[in-house]
Amino acid sequence: MSAPPLSPASDILLRLEGVALGYGDFAVLHDFSMQVRRGQVVAIMGGSGSGKTTVLRAATGQIRPHSGTILAFGQDLTRLDAGSLLALRQRMGVLFQQGALFTDLDVYENVAFPLREHLRLSEAEIRTRVLDKLDAVGLRAAAHLRVSEVSGGMARRVALARAIVLSPELIFYDEPFAGLDPISMGVTARLIRSLSDTLGCASVVITHDVPETFAIADEIYLVGQGTLKAHGTPDALGASTDPYVRQFLEGAPDGPVAFDYPVTPAFEAWLARGEGASR
Repeated sequence: MSAPPLSPASDILLRLEGVALGYGDFAVLHDFSMQVRRGQVVAIMGGSGSGKTTVLRAATGQIRPHSGTILAFGQDLTRLDAGSLLALRQRMGVLFQQGALFTDLDVYENVAFPLREHLRLSEAEIRTRVLDKLDAVGLRAAAHLRVSEVSGGMARRVALARAIVLSPELIFYDEPFAGLDPISMGVTARLIRSLSDTLGCASVVITHDVPETFAIADEIYLVGQGTLKAHGTPDALGASTDPYVRQFLEGAPDGPVAFDYPVTPAFEAWLARGEGASR
């Protein structure tokens, strides 16, 4: 599938061009292209193991592509030194799949942590920013609680407040709806949409939750079987007759989407070593 049409360069905050991504000799995705513009909510969808989180890792410079180009804020991530990459990451926010909160800190200090690490602010300024972001996720009155005292869904919202406390231009959400009750799920989806609309930031949502994503996304990239299977607006994908798209959206057990993880050369080599050792 060809890359989406170009937008004005100043509006494109993230662009992947013909990238191959993977680990070691195993490529998870081949010839993958996408772009994210300022103010957009863009979703990367697909089944477990399809490469969604791998795209996030590449887009934040945690892994290098096997081939192709990744541009964030117009800069080629593969050409940046450690200092430049760190500076670029300060313009990004990430909501990690497991939250990654500090269990020995309370809710307030978890959200304040990026401010203390990257900015020189007075305690009054930190307090204002932290309480403002906690208020945005409905947890202002939970600021004093320990992480062990909040529910899993509340912890996810604390992590979201921390992800946006630096007012990033580009925010990545890795499975933001996982483990949330229906009300929290709806509130989180609405918050992701409103942040992009009011702050003009770009949001990349890594998810497999169809209803919530289709309600807020401007564009959706559906990945699977090592490649980009479909790309378009929620309406366009919803009307698609492609068997892969239909099976994913409808959650059908039978179709082109395989349940088993694919056999790789690395697995076959591991299996052969084990069989040799057992003789």
